[in-house]
Order: sequence, then C-alpha cells, then structure tokens
Amino acid sequence: MITINATVRDVKDQVKGASRRLRAKNKFPAVVYGGTEQAISIVLEQDVITNLESKPGFYGEPLTLMIDDKANNVKVQAVQRHPFKPKFTHIDFMRVYTQ
Repeated sequence: MITINATVRDVKDQVKGASRRLRAKNKFPAVVYGGTEQAISIVLEQDVITNLESKPGFYGEPLTLMIDDKANNVKVQAVQRHPFKPKFTHIDFMRVYTQ
C-alpha cells in the first residue's frame, strides 16, 4: 500500500493567495472528505506525488494518508492539473473504510 505524508492547512491559509504561495514552494492544496468525519484541508509535496502517481494502484487502490500521525485510508477522487506544466494544482481524496 502506498503511504503519503501530509500536513493540515490552517484556516487562514485556505484562500486563493495562500494556494498560490504554496504552489510557488512546490507544494499544493488537497482535501480529504467522506464518511462521518469532517473534511480536512491538507498540503502535499509536488515532487512526492508526481513520483507516486507512476506507481501501479495510485488511482485505483486505497492509499494511506498520514495526517498528524493518524492514518487515513483514502482513494483519489479527482485530480486537477496545471494546463501546460506537469504539475498538480489540487487533489480530492475520499475516505474509504475497510472491514
């Protein structure tokens, strides 16, 4: 299973200007939602996700997203990319619960 480390975004950093500043630092915003828990806005590293997306199962199998040392099983729901650069602008992750 693929494991990704992420950090939580502050509420004040969830505006357009803050997202632009993140992308200038080679990071980008993402969101985790679904289930009974609240949605969480997170920050991911551009290079890490670019390397992981080439692995089999990145888009189809559950991933482990480590947020503040808590494991979340998620699947990639939607991906937004820059129009002509090979960069991500946003990813939506949906929680999955395994039994």
